[in-house]
Amino acid sequence: MGTVHARSLDPLPMQGPDLGVQVDDVDMVEVEPESKQEVLENKDVVVQRVHIDGLGRTKEDILGYEIAEVFAAKNLIDVMKKSHDARAKLLRLGIFRQVEVVIDTSQGNDALPNGLDVTFEVTELRRMTGSYNTMVGNNEGSMVLGLKLPNFLGRAEKFTFQFSYGTKETSYGLSFFKPQPGNFDRNFSVNLYKVTGQFPWSSLRETDRGVSTEFNFPVWRTNHTLKWEGVWRELACLARTASFAVREESGHSLKSSLSHAMVIDTRNSAILPRKGALLKINQELAGYSGGDVSFLKEDFEIQLNRRLFWDSVLSASLWGGMLLPIGDNPTCIADRFYLGGPTSVRGFSMYSIGPQSEGDYLGGEAYWAGGVHLYTPLPFRPGRGGFGDLFRTHFFLNAGNLCNLNYGEGPRAHLQKLAECIRWSYGAGIVLRLGNIARLELNYCIPMGVQSGDRICDGVQFGAGIRFL
Repeated sequence: MGTVHARSLDPLPMQGPDLGVQVDDVDMVEVEPESKQEVLENKDVVVQRVHIDGLGRTKEDILGYEIAEVFAAKNLIDVMKKSHDARAKLLRLGIFRQVEVVIDTSQGNDALPNGLDVTFEVTELRRMTGSYNTMVGNNEGSMVLGLKLPNFLGRAEKFTFQFSYGTKETSYGLSFFKPQPGNFDRNFSVNLYKVTGQFPWSSLRETDRGVSTEFNFPVWRTNHTLKWEGVWRELACLARTASFAVREESGHSLKSSLSHAMVIDTRNSAILPRKGALLKINQELAGYSGGDVSFLKEDFEIQLNRRLFWDSVLSASLWGGMLLPIGDNPTCIADRFYLGGPTSVRGFSMYSIGPQSEGDYLGGEAYWAGGVHLYTPLPFRPGRGGFGDLFRTHFFLNAGNLCNLNYGEGPRAHLQKLAECIRWSYGAGIVLRLGNIARLELNYCIPMGVQSGDRICDGVQFGAGIRFL
């Protein structure tokens, strides 16, 4: 899988099979050897036909967009490169288990002397695929059942159903995904779901039942997502010892919101980038399309990565956000920001920074966080290309703060409040990269700037990040 086969890689005759010259008539003259790469690059060819073998329920019109560039190839090297790119596009559709490419000389009465035929041999996914697994975490065990109907209507549509039955809660989700033919990055999806989450740091349990629609599209070097979400939320206390502030938030609410997200990502990897930058900007407006919750929410993330000497990488990141209520109603605990933990400000327990009441953390309406990270190879790594490429030593310094807004004091007072009582920490650890799917971290943290009510870790903190391809 992943191999481009060429049945004839030798230079092709330019004037047909019969040139009127016999081998015995040619004087043997010493010629400087020419590399095979150079010969193939200088050889003009024409792609006459492209075949796709193995199609069943897939419609051919959607595949024409993905293989169109192959016809523009001018030499054999270009044909191989464009065929490889077309293969990657076909696999990205998520409807084929395997795609092989075969390049051969053209056959038939209309075959040109320098004509080529390109054949994509595909193996479609089954009409229905499934998965079953168990998960243990957060003092809960659960069974997860997933069903997927890829290529449902023959044009890369996808139905997905996931059901989770746990010892404490049950959740499900049903989604439909439809890409635009010829532009996979421009797609539309509809989701119907019920999700229950437990948040012990706030003594809160939240159950969401809702429907959402998303439209994703690229604009120049940016990727945009427009989303509408309507969700019925049920908040309840997780324990009898929940604070009065959390009990006040309990009950039902209906949120209808419009949101927009813009992403610019030039990093070479989302797990352990060595270079590039990331910019995320999110806006959410709730209340104008219905519901009893009204607010404007803005947040951003910036990350810069630069390669240094000895294969080291310096990374700097900054997050920030603000939540503004619209009308007389205060913000809801389910909509506020939370800070602290191995994925934000290391050294502090999960979401244990900011306003709290009787040990329950209530979140905040404004926050900022930043960090500087240095990733270096392990000392015993002899060089590139070995097992040591999966490991990095990690040195970091991160800081942040979270607070509520006092709307009577003005913007300057808000900024001053965010600049006071800053929590920060520093430390070192080891990062393990698991392919392009996940990264695991084990860090020794030293928290500083601790305030009354903050919960800090015992020095060693474990974190994980997962990216689904």
